[in-house]
Amino acid sequence: QVQLVESGGASVQAGGSLRLSCAASGSVFHPNLMNWYRQAPGKQRELVATITTGDSTNYADSVKGRFTISRDNNDNTMYLQMSSLKPEDTAVYYCNLHVISIFQSHRGDYWGQGTQVTVSS
Repeated sequence: QVQLVESGGASVQAGGSLRLSCAASGSVFHPNLMNWYRQAPGKQRELVATITTGDSTNYADSVKGRFTISRDNNDNTMYLQMSSLKPEDTAVYYCNLHVISIFQSHRGDYWGQGTQVTVSS
């Protein structure tokens, strides 16, 4: 079983920066995708950024050029460096691990509890 714990959420002013972390514990199999999602009040959860085991990345258009996703496979930690934050970035940010191993017993989809990011204008 895998557990994900996010940290780093806070309240900041527009234009500020934050770094979110997601620590995975347990049996983390590869290959996998690690994702950051966010959900604002009254809105659906949306995919913000993805990073593969091989460090390929993808971003939502709304955060390109402002957010950077990274990971450390040695300690199963993922990061989201957020800069030039806007009020519309306000949301609960969730860490997700999606294991896509060829071994069915290794596959799984895991979520953290979320961390609040609030950006004030």
